[in-house]
Formats: sequence, C-alpha cells, structure tokens
Amino acid sequence: MTAPLIGIHDLAVATAGHVLELDDLAAATGVDPGKFHIGLGQDQMSVPGPDEDIVTMGATAARRIIDRHGVDGIRTVFFATESGVDQSKSAGVWVHDLLGLPSTSRVIELKQACYSATAALQAAAGLVAREPGSKVLVIASDIARYELDSAAEPTQGAGAVAMLVTADPALLSIEPATGLHTAHVDDFWRPNDSVTAVVDGKLSIDAYLDGFVGAWDDYRAHGGVDAAEIDVFTHHQPFTRMAAKAHRRLAEHLGTELAEDRYLRSTLYNRRIGNSYTASLYFGLAALLDGDDDLTGKRVGMFSYGSGSVSEFFAGVVQPGYREHTRADETAELLAARTRVDVPAYRALHAAAHLGSRQDVAVPAQSPWPYHFAGVRGRARQYTADQA
Repeated sequence: MTAPLIGIHDLAVATAGHVLELDDLAAATGVDPGKFHIGLGQDQMSVPGPDEDIVTMGATAARRIIDRHGVDGIRTVFFATESGVDQSKSAGVWVHDLLGLPSTSRVIELKQACYSATAALQAAAGLVAREPGSKVLVIASDIARYELDSAAEPTQGAGAVAMLVTADPALLSIEPATGLHTAHVDDFWRPNDSVTAVVDGKLSIDAYLDGFVGAWDDYRAHGGVDAAEIDVFTHHQPFTRMAAKAHRRLAEHLGTELAEDRYLRSTLYNRRIGNSYTASLYFGLAALLDGDDDLTGKRVGMFSYGSGSVSEFFAGVVQPGYREHTRADETAELLAARTRVDVPAYRALHAAAHLGSRQDVAVPAQSPWPYHFAGVRGRARQYTADQA
C-alpha cells in the first residue's frame, strides 16, 4: 500500500492593522529612500495597534482556515513564535479558545528564533504520517521590533501564517529529504527584560549564509535533489534582499547559475509587511502560490533560518488543482485594509508596545480584524472576539 502524500492543505495569512510607508520613514530620518527600497528590498512595514499581538494575528489567520474546513480532525495546534506573550502558557491556548477548537487536541508553542515554524511543519507531517486521518494546525505569528533609529528599524514588521497539514494536501506535498545545520552564534537574540531584539547585522547575514550552505549540503547528503530539479525557491526573508544574497551564495557554492526569477516572486508580500520572523518563509510560499505562473507539479525549494542558529532546507511539490485553494484576492484585500500611519504615530505605537502585568488595564478594540487584545486583569491577558 502506497503511503499518502503529506503536506500543506491550506494556507492563510494575517498582518497588523497599520502600515508605515518607508518613504515616510526615509524623509523623517534624512535617509535616501533607495537604501530601503533597493538596499533592503523593503517598501512598507506593518505596525501593530494596541489591541494587536501574536495571538490576535495568529487567530485571524487560523480563522480563515477554520471557516473553510471546520475543526473536525484537528488533533494538534503548533504555535511558532519568538514574540511570546507568556513565559509558561502557549499563545496557541488562547487561539484554541478563540477559535472554539476541540478539547481533544494538544497545543504547544515552539521557539527557535525565525526557524520554529519549520520545526512545527515537519513535526506536523510526522504526526499525520502516524495518523493519516488527523489534521494539524500550524500557526506562525511574530512582531519584529527593534530600537528606533537603529539600522534594523526599517526591517520591522508583523504578520502571521496559518497552515493546515494533512494527508493528500491540496497545495503542497512535503518531500521527505531535509537538510539541517545548527551552530551556536550570538547574531540575534531578545533578552527576557527587553521588548526589542539585539542584533549584530553583519554577523547575522554571515551566519544565515553559512547555515544555508550547511543545510544545503546536508540536504543533498540525505537524498535531496540537485538544484537543477528545483523550479522555484523561497527563503527566510528578514528583509527581501536577503533572499537575493542567499540565492547568489548557493549559486557560488554550486558553481552554477541560478536565475533571479526562480525566487523573486516569493518576495512580494514580505516587501509590504516587513519581517515576520517565523512567518516570513511562509509568506514567501504564499506569494509564490498566489502568483500568475502555473506551478502545478513544480518543486519549491525552501530555506528556513533562525538566528542563534538553526537552519533547514527542504522541498515540496505543488499539487494539481492548487489554484482553486489559494487566497490571492483575500490577501490583497487584507493588505489594502491597513490604515496608513505617519512617523510620529508609528513611534507612539512603538513606545507603547511594552505593557506590564502588575496593573489592570483595559485596551479598547481598534483593529479591523476579528480578534483583539483587551488588556490585563488580575495579571492575566484578556482577549475578545467580534460577534460574527
């Protein structure tokens, strides 16, 4: 009996309710806009409002999955993030409650910088292989926040991706070969007492590229296909020019040519939302699947990187009929629905990001999405849902 294909049956995205044009940030800081648009490959950044966090974005993305497929068969929820809102409780437990998911399910949060959504996807595939009738909901949700006036400031962003992992997937089957690379490096981290990350930009780029080469070599050693057999690529994108650096580094490593058009489409959503950490790679996948090119039967190579550092390269095959299940129009509406903020408003939101638990506070619903962070009561975070 042939084992069923396992992979991504559906994929939906969400982001924050505000957007800052990087032209505005360039004007306010006296920077040539080309440094952002060309040097970083970024045009906009999504900015969370006071009632938005990883839970609300993750629930919004997952709601789109549930509205289409229901909750039957969901036995596991993996929530991947490096923007955790609690040191003990999984953000996924709040999402589980907001979505009304079955009590007969496990809910776990995973953390390893920007990499952990890929760990969740691979673990989900393993669970479905063991129980092919089950489904796993994978949520990646993050807010990238850096110090004002730092080199990393224009790469900030916010977003979430939800994926339903099943047997006989409608979008993408995940191939078994995978390449791994782990190395301890202090390129990026966020201390427990900080709401902003600490980053050594040059070291992080070098670590990323070293991780890519290491993961690629391990992928080939474990049965992965030659680069010529990979039709399109998507890479983790802390800024979209990083995808270009990665693509060029792999070509140099292999001593071959890898055309730019084999990854470029994957950058379109990330250019507009900024860095979304764990969700970034999968925003790239969404952009590929939502594009005009017919990818039926094509192999997608995916590189996942998380600072500190852990890397993985793997591939999947786009399934026949996938276009009937993509969400290009929905995502276009989502991005258009954000409210543009000027630089002073953005900086005010940035300054208000840290909210302690020592004092009760109520946060009014403001975002255009269905779920809201409502504040703190008795040191516990509160969430509300709009009435359907």
